[in-house]
Amino acid sequence: MSAAALRSGLARVAALAAVTAAVGLLPWLSGRDPALTVLRARSAEQEPTREALAAVRRDLGLDAGALALLGDWLAGLVRGDLGRSWVSGTEVLPSVLTGLGVSLTLMGASLLVALLVAAALCAPALVRGARGRVSGGGGAVAAMLAAVPEFLLATVLLIVVGVWCGWLPTSGWQGPVHLVLPALAMGIPAGGIVGRLVDDALPAVFGERWAGLWRASGVTNGRIAGAALRRALPALVPQLGLVAVGLTGGAVAVETVFAVPGLGRTALGAAKSQDLPLLQGSVLALLALGLAAGALAHLVRRRLLGPGLKDAALSLPAPVVAEPTRLRRAVPVLLGAVLAAAIGWGLLGDPYRVDTAGRLTVPSLAHPLGTDALGRDILARLGHGAAATVGVAVAVCVVSFLFALALGFLPNVSTGAADIANALPPVIVGILVAAVLGPGTAGASLAVALVSWPPLAAHAAALVLETRAAAYLTAQRAIGAPPLWILTRHILPAVAGPVARHAVLRLPGIALALASLGFLGLGAQPPAPEWGLMLDESRLYVERAPWAALAPAAALALLAGLAVSLSTAGLRTRRSTGP
Repeated sequence: MSAAALRSGLARVAALAAVTAAVGLLPWLSGRDPALTVLRARSAEQEPTREALAAVRRDLGLDAGALALLGDWLAGLVRGDLGRSWVSGTEVLPSVLTGLGVSLTLMGASLLVALLVAAALCAPALVRGARGRVSGGGGAVAAMLAAVPEFLLATVLLIVVGVWCGWLPTSGWQGPVHLVLPALAMGIPAGGIVGRLVDDALPAVFGERWAGLWRASGVTNGRIAGAALRRALPALVPQLGLVAVGLTGGAVAVETVFAVPGLGRTALGAAKSQDLPLLQGSVLALLALGLAAGALAHLVRRRLLGPGLKDAALSLPAPVVAEPTRLRRAVPVLLGAVLAAAIGWGLLGDPYRVDTAGRLTVPSLAHPLGTDALGRDILARLGHGAAATVGVAVAVCVVSFLFALALGFLPNVSTGAADIANALPPVIVGILVAAVLGPGTAGASLAVALVSWPPLAAHAAALVLETRAAAYLTAQRAIGAPPLWILTRHILPAVAGPVARHAVLRLPGIALALASLGFLGLGAQPPAPEWGLMLDESRLYVERAPWAALAPAAALALLAGLAVSLSTAGLRTRRSTGP
């Protein structure tokens, strides 16, 4: 075994041990009596007397302490025994396998939808690039799709397609037809992320010299497009693995809306009832899936790159050359002006004023965006919630970018930890953090930051690996260029730009992750005017008052469009004369 593989394996083992220990200590970290929680989960009507609680402690072995319970669980794990549920008393392994099977099926269907959406978004860029017109395609559209809240999209699909039209079932898990709506709700935003990443990589690939030579030699446009897509995929394959894992573990909200008995929903229910064996088994399955997806993505990427990576003979895509364009500068100005005007107008109102006589009123001059179920002005809540939503999301995004960029230069150490961190849903991490810090914005921000860096780190590590293996860098080393010069003048510029644009694309998703934690009571607390809470509060009456949900959703879409347009403002990709 090589030293690099050994370091990567040790990183995985250390991260896995840390997560397992944190989950095993959850009842004691939370400060709540696990016996009381389990008693209420078993029988909500039973009085929590001293005798009843003592009986639960004896039954679960809680008197032995956290470390003894964790040791017993690990000993059973070696024998293939995940223990019995504290609440139902049934074997944990069948429940975990059942939930995992449902989640894997839903993941496959969602991934198919995501790939179809990504292909539709990237098709214009492929066609234009193959014809010699190097430019991006659906970057802005992709970013806005990525910013669509999954639970809001799930609710809209449930009401429109399931209830109004009656075309598809709205809940349950009895057959393939039940896959369609959850897969659409999860696959469309994921397709926006994948499509934006591919669209961002294609212009530089088409700017390479080989593309011009192939066109001049009469190679068909289809072959050129296929070769360009294959050339862009190696740096993006790790992202596909991370997206696939995220579709399994991060589908808690969608599984809840459609009553899908998946693994994420199982883990959330176990965490709420402090059913420690079931929670440990669910998290372990998610971690195993993350490690398997990471290893598969690594093998596929090595296969795509071929011997060029080993021989340090790769050619890097042409760089992006800055050239001012008025249109690209006007788009972020326009989007920013609309968003700033809405926020500024909303700041003039009172977000907490309750008017029960004016509940769910339609937009009017008095209330330009209408009112919510308590009669509070939606525009005022939108404006006052901007700082809590956008400000915190930007801070988390910046921290994740810097952390991921640093770890990108240590791929053997970061890869294993990234696989573990990415396999954990933000909800589970939020529960663990809230157990220590308590629910609130600070704890939710830390929880999202802990799971936001893996996609960025994987992207950075892939780019670092390819850049270091570039043929022209081998020539630079041969003529005596110092390592610091190579790092600052070649490697960092080739890595920081694409990863920064990727981080910007993740900004709306980070805002939504914060919102989902607020929805579960782990983030911002009511009556705070936070966009995620507004989305959740409006979800129950979206059929009667759709404007209440459209306002924060449109604000998030504007935020996504603004972020992407800012990342490309003043830039136009053209063929460069050298590396």
